Amino acid sequence: MTKHRVARAIGATLLTVSLGAGAYLTLDAFDVVPGYFTVASVVPEPQPFPTAPAIVLGGTPGFGLTSLDPAAPIPNPAAVGSLVTKLITDPRLGPATSVLVIDVLTGEVLGGANATTPLTPASTAKLLTAFAALTSMSLESTLPTRVVSPGPGQIVLVGGGDIMLAAGAGDPTATNGRAGLADLAQLTAAALADETTVQLLLDDTYFTGPVAAPLSHPDNIPAGYIAPVQALAVNIGKVEEGVAPPRWPDPALHAAETFAAALAAEGVSVTGQIERTTAPGEATELARVESAPLVDIVEYFMHTSDNTVTEAVCRVVAARTGHEASFDGGTAAVLAAAESHGIDISGARLSDCSGLADESTLTATTLGQVLTAGLDPARPELRALVNSLPIAALEGTVAERYTESEGAGTVRAKTGSLPGVTSLAGTVLDLDGRQLVFVVIANDTAGGSIGARAAIDEFVAALAGCGCG
Repeated sequence: MTKHRVARAIGATLLTVSLGAGAYLTLDAFDVVPGYFTVASVVPEPQPFPTAPAIVLGGTPGFGLTSLDPAAPIPNPAAVGSLVTKLITDPRLGPATSVLVIDVLTGEVLGGANATTPLTPASTAKLLTAFAALTSMSLESTLPTRVVSPGPGQIVLVGGGDIMLAAGAGDPTATNGRAGLADLAQLTAAALADETTVQLLLDDTYFTGPVAAPLSHPDNIPAGYIAPVQALAVNIGKVEEGVAPPRWPDPALHAAETFAAALAAEGVSVTGQIERTTAPGEATELARVESAPLVDIVEYFMHTSDNTVTEAVCRVVAARTGHEASFDGGTAAVLAAAESHGIDISGARLSDCSGLADESTLTATTLGQVLTAGLDPARPELRALVNSLPIAALEGTVAERYTESEGAGTVRAKTGSLPGVTSLAGTVLDLDGRQLVFVVIANDTAGGSIGARAAIDEFVAALAGCGCG
C-alpha cells in the first residue's frame, strides 16, 4: 500500500464515530459468503466496528459535512466511461448490469450504463427505506411499547413497532435492547398497586397484513433471514444468536409470554391464556417504555443489513404517513416518500422494503439520487443514511473486501446479495480528493456471486485509485 493510500485510509479511520451496531444477521451476511445456496466455506462473521463518515465532520458527529475542495480535479468522464465499459463487459457479471458514477459536488454523471434499467437490487433497496424513514419522521422519534388497562383485573400489552425489546432490563446505551420488558413489568406492577392477579391480553394490531412477504422465497423465515414481521418482539424475534438464527414463529406472543414472566417476578400473577385483542382507545395507560431514536434504528439496520428491523421501520413509516402498516402499505409509503423528495422512482417496484424479494426492481439512477441526497449538506436529516454505510476493509458486510486495494478505508457501501444478484452502492474518495457516488446492480450473474463481487470490487477500487482528473 502506498504512503498516499495509507494516509487516505488513516484519515478516513480517524473520523470514526460510535454506532453500537450488532453483528450482521440476515441475508446480507452472505455478501461475505454470497447467496443462501452457496457451497463456499463460511468466512468468520466480522465483528462490529465503529463507523465513520468517509468525509463528514461537524459539531455533532455524523451530522455535519466538511467543505469538499471544489478545486480538486473531477475525474475525466472518458476515463470513468472506460472503467464502466470494462465492468459491464466482464464475463463474471452476465448480461443484466447497470452502473452509475456521480460527482458529489456538481451532481454530474461521470459514467454509467443501463442506469435507468430496472433490476433486482437485493439489500441495496434498504437505502430507499432509510431515506423514507429519515425524511418522513423526526430523527428522535421513538417506538413505544405500552401497557393499558381496559378495566379492573385486565391489562393489555400494546406493541408500537419496537421489535428490539430486551427480555430483561433495557440498556440506555444500546439500540437493540434499549427498552426492556423487565422495566415495563416493574412500572406496571407499581401502577397496579394492590392488584396482584391480572389477565394479560396482547394487542399487536399496529402492524397489519401478512407477517411474511407473499412474493419472497418461502424459505426466508425458516432459514432465519427474517422473522415474522409483527408489532413487537424480543431481540428481533431471534431464538438464539448467530448468523441467520432460528426465529420464534410468533414473536409478538413470545414477547407477551416474556412480559408475563417479568410480571411474575414483580409479584403479579397472570391468569389464563394470553389472548389477542385490540385495546380500546379509552383504556388507561399504566406504563410504557421507548425504543432507541429512529436515527439509531436506521443506522442499525443499514449497518447490519437486518431485514426484520428494516421491515418494521417500513411499517412504522407507513403508519405515520397514512398508509396501511403492511407489506403493501409500507412499500407504497417508501416509494411515495422518495418521489415527494424529488427522487426519480421510474421503474421502481417493491415487494418488500428489505430487498429479500427478487421480484423487486429499482434503477441505479434511483439509488444514486438517494445517496447524493444523503451527502447534501442542506439535508442534515439524511446524514445517518451515509454514516451508517460500512467502511471497506474495516466493518460489516465489507470488512473482508478491499483489504489489498485502493478502496480500503475510503469506500463506504451498502451491499446486496441474492442468488444471481450482486449489488453495491455507496461513496468513494478518489486519489485527487474527489468524492464520488457509485451504484452497481448485476442480475443474472453468469459466474456466481463470488466472481461478480470480485468484478464489482475491482471497478470500485479503480475509481478509488483513479486520480484521473
